[in-house]
Amino acid sequence: ITDEHRAAALAGLERAREIVMSGVYDVVVLDEIWTALWFGLLPLDDVLALMRDKPAHTELIMTGRGAPPEAIAAADLVTEMRPLKHYFDAGVRARPGIEY
Repeated sequence: ITDEHRAAALAGLERAREIVMSGVYDVVVLDEIWTALWFGLLPLDDVLALMRDKPAHTELIMTGRGAPPEAIAAADLVTEMRPLKHYFDAGVRARPGIEY
């Protein structure tokens, strides 16, 4: 992880904050945000502030493994997914646009 990675993640979070706070969207998905947090790309306090400050009518969906306990406590709904069958087990490699 480099300073450039952190700067890009912070810029993405700021853009997400602008989008969420605009009130224009009913649903906003921040895919893999918990993974970015786990890697140290984002400050937890900034993500928790977004969760706290969002407009009441906006559904904020945040995905990724390793959501911290503070985020789980702040969330209205938490789901944990686990594979029962996965194509990776059959040797299928990660695909651009799907897994990365």
